[in-house]
Amino acid sequence: MKTVLITGCSSGYGRETARHFHAQGWHVIASMRTPSAEHLPRSERLRVVALDVTDPDSIAAALAASGPIDVLVNNAGIGLFGAFEATPMATVRELFATNTLGVMAMTQAVLPGFRARRSGVIVNVTSSATLAPMPMVAVYTASKAAIEGFTASLAFELAAFGVRVKLVEPGYAPTTRFTSNGAARMDGLVPEAYAPLAERIFAAMGQLGAVTRESDVAEAVWRAANDESERLRFPAGADAVALARSA
Repeated sequence: MKTVLITGCSSGYGRETARHFHAQGWHVIASMRTPSAEHLPRSERLRVVALDVTDPDSIAAALAASGPIDVLVNNAGIGLFGAFEATPMATVRELFATNTLGVMAMTQAVLPGFRARRSGVIVNVTSSATLAPMPMVAVYTASKAAIEGFTASLAFELAAFGVRVKLVEPGYAPTTRFTSNGAARMDGLVPEAYAPLAERIFAAMGQLGAVTRESDVAEAVWRAANDESERLRFPAGADAVALARSA
C-alpha cells in the first residue's frame, strides 16, 4: 500500500485530495499547521500530523512521524489579492515563505529518501494564474511562478534517480478559502485609486461559467502522482484547461 503526504489539508484542495487518495486505498498523511481531523475520513489509513512548512523543525518532526512516503503533495499555500503598490514587503516575504520556500524546503527534506530508493513522486500545486496575466495578484502569481520554474528544472535533475516531479495548476475556485484565509493580510491592499479595477475583476470572476471544483484538483493530483510519462503539467478545472490550451 502506497503512502502520500499532503500539506495544507485543513480545507479546500488539500482536504479533498486527502479524501480522494484515501478513497483509492492509499495510506494518507494529512498535514496542517493546526491538526484537526474534521471532515476527514476516520480510518487507520489516514493520519493527521502537525506541519508548518516555514519551520525546519516542524518539517523534520512531521517527516519523522510519517515514516517513508511514496508521494509528496506540496499543496499548502497562501492567497493574496491587492495592488502591488500597497503591499508591504513583509507581506511579500510571508507569501514567498509559504508558497515558494516552503515547497522547496519540503521537497529538499524528502529527496534523500526518494533518491536512495530510486523512486518517489513530488506533486507541486501552483495556479492557473501562472498561465495568463491577471491584475491585482502580482505577488501571489510570482510566488507560484517561481515554483513552476523550480519544478520544471527539478524534473530533469531527478529523472536519473527515478524520482518524478509534477505540476498541478488549479483554475479559479470561488468555493475555496483563498480569500478568507488571507483576509487579514489583505486589509488596505486595494487603495481608492485601484478600487474600480478591483471591482471589474470581481465582477468578471462572478460571471465565470466554468470554474474549478475541489474535486477537479484532487483528481488532477491523483493523475499526476500516478503518471509515469514525462508529462509535467496537469491543469485542473475547465477554466485552467482552457487557459493551458491557449497559453
